[in-house]
Amino acid sequence: MNAQLQLDPAQMLSADPDWWRGAVIYQIYPRSYQDSSGDGIGDLAGITRRLPHIASLGVDAIWISPFFTSPMKDFGYDVSDYCDVDPMFGNLADFDQLLKTAHTLGLRVMIDLVLSHTSDQHSWFAQSRANRDNAHADWYVWSDPQPDGAPPNNWLSIFGGSAWQWDPRREQYYLHNFLASQPDLNFHNTEVQDALLDVTRFWLDRGVDGFRLDTINFYFHDAQLRSNPPLSPEARNATIAPSVNPYNHQEHLYSKNRPENLDFLRRFRAVLDEYPAKAAVGEVGDAQRGLEIMGSYTAGNNGVHMCYAFELLAKDVLTAARLAEVFSEVDRVAADGWACWAFSNHDVIRHTTRWSLSPAAQRLFTTLMMCLRGTACIYQGEELGLPEADIAFEDLQDPYGLEFWPEFKGRDGCRTPMVWEASNGEGGFSDSKPWLPINSAHLALNVANQEADPDAILHHYRRAIALRRAYPALAFGNHDGMQAVGNVVSFTRQSGAEEIFCAFNMGDVPVEISLPEGSWTMLSTELDLTPVPQPGDPVQLAAWQACLARRI
Repeated sequence: MNAQLQLDPAQMLSADPDWWRGAVIYQIYPRSYQDSSGDGIGDLAGITRRLPHIASLGVDAIWISPFFTSPMKDFGYDVSDYCDVDPMFGNLADFDQLLKTAHTLGLRVMIDLVLSHTSDQHSWFAQSRANRDNAHADWYVWSDPQPDGAPPNNWLSIFGGSAWQWDPRREQYYLHNFLASQPDLNFHNTEVQDALLDVTRFWLDRGVDGFRLDTINFYFHDAQLRSNPPLSPEARNATIAPSVNPYNHQEHLYSKNRPENLDFLRRFRAVLDEYPAKAAVGEVGDAQRGLEIMGSYTAGNNGVHMCYAFELLAKDVLTAARLAEVFSEVDRVAADGWACWAFSNHDVIRHTTRWSLSPAAQRLFTTLMMCLRGTACIYQGEELGLPEADIAFEDLQDPYGLEFWPEFKGRDGCRTPMVWEASNGEGGFSDSKPWLPINSAHLALNVANQEADPDAILHHYRRAIALRRAYPALAFGNHDGMQAVGNVVSFTRQSGAEEIFCAFNMGDVPVEISLPEGSWTMLSTELDLTPVPQPGDPVQLAAWQACLARRI
């Protein structure tokens, strides 16, 4: 018997160490994917039940947002035990079954590690705050007040107010870049690093295929606790709540983005390299230097494999000119790095609503994503074309929205439950009232309805992902300089002898373009593409139409 046929699915998945390069990753927000217990909250067993749907899309991997033990002040991004499952999501046996099922279906599993901070309910912090001379005293960022009792510096929390919280037990301030109940770990202490690398090994030993690293550029703070300089008003371009949040008034030179982080990332990568075919994607939260940081964190083979970029998650509509500008900057500061692109996630308004996309525009952006150099990440419900849900204040859960309402309504609108079918008012997500209400506009867009409609966007996602997997040039090839002329953006992807020309009309008006010199053939007739003309003839692009052609 052929030796490869004797491998189990998990072993076969581990065979390609570069599987992540050009992969398509599907993000799952576990609270909102599928409830299996009847409590109105999604769980691991629910995800397992729905894995065949994800596999049918043709994606390479899933990324599951945090499911660890947590008081849920920030819905799992405040971890109180890194090595266990919160009971609302199930238990470790449920995770093991999810992992086994995913691998059987050919899906890799990446989990969301939140290493920059813990919950204040974590045993490490309980010990650290007890006094100044215990074994964990230096595991978090503590500082004496200024002589007048004020915080040590001007650092701000993303969720509002000072990033420093007074603790009467130690009569010191501790740092929290997020909620006061999310104290920052002190990465200058190598014992902290060692403990977090042990957590990493725990999940690798359990069989996960990689990690999404939350707020990867927040790990280290300036040891001298220097204050951040102000940021000019014209530079305040943060993706989330840019105008109402004073956090965006600072240039965060000292509270994050510290050069010491590269040394820790080398240690982290060395642990991953002990295991076959594992990968990590780091979330770089910085509106001004994100691409530059991505370049430094992913260059070579010593950092993380890829970084999750925010440029395509921006509020302003993604135009041809803006896309070309982003990729020109990538070529300048991150030519040796690797990006992971997304249009939507659990922190921003869904892009269908954010950019007011027509059905034709939704399809074009889907095709575009699958042609860009980098790894692609799609967010649950994106494949259904779900718009942002409107959440009433009385239903609001997100602490970010509660702080800045009504100017910023928080992130609950993109976190509402997945809709599977219309047999009950809860979209097949649960038999009980969900933790967030189901949007009425979502019900008609449920999976079952779209499966039965050959023209539904769900099938377009499958075709676009299949196209990416069929052509190495689209998955991981090089690209020449991206060009923008009016509403049309174009570029060429190449891998070995395979060369593919891509052009996208990102506007409402038909246009005429020319193919590069040579002979070309159309790639697909199923993606609303324009036909490739005879040599020398112009290409007619309708509104929101693409041309994808392979050189022959």
